[in-house]
Amino acid sequence: MNTSLKQWKEAATLILTAGRRLGLDTLSSRTPLEGSGCTSRCSRFDYDVLLLKRSAQSTFMPNAYVFPGGKLDSSDFSSDWLDVFKSFLNSPGFGLRSVKQPAESRPPIFATNRLKLGSPIPGEVALRICAVRETFEESGVLLVVPKTEEKRLIESFQDTFCSQHHRAHELDGDELSKWRALVNRNPSNFIRMCQELEVLPNIWALHEWANWLTPSNRYGKRRFDTAFFMCCLQEIPRTLEDEREIERFQWSSPSEILRSYQARQLWIAPPQFYELSRICRFPLLKELHSFAYQRATEGCDQWMPVVVLQDQQHISLLPGDKLYPVDSSKQAVGDFPKDSRMDDSPDDSKLHRILISDPYTATLQITVKPKYNHLHPAVEQTFPQNSKSQL
Repeated sequence: MNTSLKQWKEAATLILTAGRRLGLDTLSSRTPLEGSGCTSRCSRFDYDVLLLKRSAQSTFMPNAYVFPGGKLDSSDFSSDWLDVFKSFLNSPGFGLRSVKQPAESRPPIFATNRLKLGSPIPGEVALRICAVRETFEESGVLLVVPKTEEKRLIESFQDTFCSQHHRAHELDGDELSKWRALVNRNPSNFIRMCQELEVLPNIWALHEWANWLTPSNRYGKRRFDTAFFMCCLQEIPRTLEDEREIERFQWSSPSEILRSYQARQLWIAPPQFYELSRICRFPLLKELHSFAYQRATEGCDQWMPVVVLQDQQHISLLPGDKLYPVDSSKQAVGDFPKDSRMDDSPDDSKLHRILISDPYTATLQITVKPKYNHLHPAVEQTFPQNSKSQL
């Protein structure tokens, strides 16, 4: 792990989407959120997104609805993974596609040379292992591939396998509960589980999406440098709370979630608000998956929001905004001084910000062009017509 990071803990999270399967075991979880005010525009989505409600006792963002994920563990970098992935050791990056973004502009969480830190596991592999493990711990969704498919995987790295929708691995209920309890008790048991069940964490189904850093003085002393990945499943898998950090789960369309947030039925943090608004551009799962798969090799920016206060409104500045610090690392501890003034210049040519009037009222202002072939949030698709949001 990158021990040189003093202010942030490295983490990985997964935006997990799935085609709708309204069977008896998933009907209640996919019912539109109460108070969402969902209209026919919600039903145009043929997929749902998994959100997990953090426990009220959580030390980081209690009661928030979040994507599954968590902090990197030393076991995610264990040399024992070399045995699990031994058939892939001759493939660069264990078969992951290379990213076009120059190394010098890559976010440190991806660019850090883990070998120099003593890890034989590439960072982009360990981050995906972490996302798969944490998703299993928190939701019971197991994203693995049987080792019997190793040959087909290797042969298809340059073909279409990785661009196809994937399925979660279904374990017997008792077997699932047993391994989930063991992994929750000790993350290193995830390696043991993969070895005994002869499966591989499906790192190839996860597509690089974004990198967010927790701003200072917002959610307590804990700050995370988090890699966001996208994964598209063919259908909604069986999902269970971990009854420890997670109180409940919800599979809902992106627009349903955002409307519930506006209706104050649930609370999501700015990164979730931004990313859910972004994927609202894709009403069809196949379109979202195609975009995520193709865009993933472009790279991504490191986004550390810098929060300022103006007229009783918090403004979360993002890279590219005209007021974003040239060297945001200098604002890593205290953001702008309390007596700093926002520039009231009429020049709106460079806006990339989230206006936060209260915890449930957020407005996006974006005029800058997204980098790395990414897309802006679809504000017009997620807010009422009288919204003051603007692109």
